[in-house]
Amino acid sequence: MKMNTKSQTIRTIPLLIVMVLINGCYSFDTSNEHPVTRISVDSLIKTSQSWDSTELPSYPEGKPEITILRITIPPRTKLPLHKHPVINAGVLLKGSLTVTTEENEVLHLRSGDSIVEVVDKWHYGENKNNNPAEIIVFYAGVKGKPITMKRTK
Repeated sequence: MKMNTKSQTIRTIPLLIVMVLINGCYSFDTSNEHPVTRISVDSLIKTSQSWDSTELPSYPEGKPEITILRITIPPRTKLPLHKHPVINAGVLLKGSLTVTTEENEVLHLRSGDSIVEVVDKWHYGENKNNNPAEIIVFYAGVKGKPITMKRTK
C-alpha cells in the first residue's frame, strides 16, 4: 500500500517534535574528543617568599593543623583589613582579585593565578568586578591558634 505525501508529513511531524525536545533536554559534550591519556603535573608555585618578596617565617611550634578554605567574594566587595599569623597559599579559581597591604603594595590576581600570602602583615582583598571571585586557600597552622586576625579599631 502506498502512502500519500500528506499522510507521510503528518506522521513525520511528531517524530521531528520528539527529536527537537530530546535535543533541547540533553547537551552533548564534544569537548573531550581527545581524552587525557597521561598523568600531568604542573607546579603552580614553589617559593620561600610571599608575594611581596618577604621571606616566609619558620613554621610555628605545636601540633600542625592544615585548613583549606574555599572563599567566595561577591562582586564589588572589599574584605576588612586582616592578617594571617601562619603561612598560607591559594589559587584563584574564578574572577579576579586585588590584594593590597597597609603599605599600599598591590597584587592583581586573575583566574588561575596562585598566591603565597603575606604573613603577619595587614592587608585586604577586593573584588572590583561584577562577577564573584572564588579562591581556595591552604593554611599551615597550629592547632588551637587562629589563621586570620581582623584589625579591631
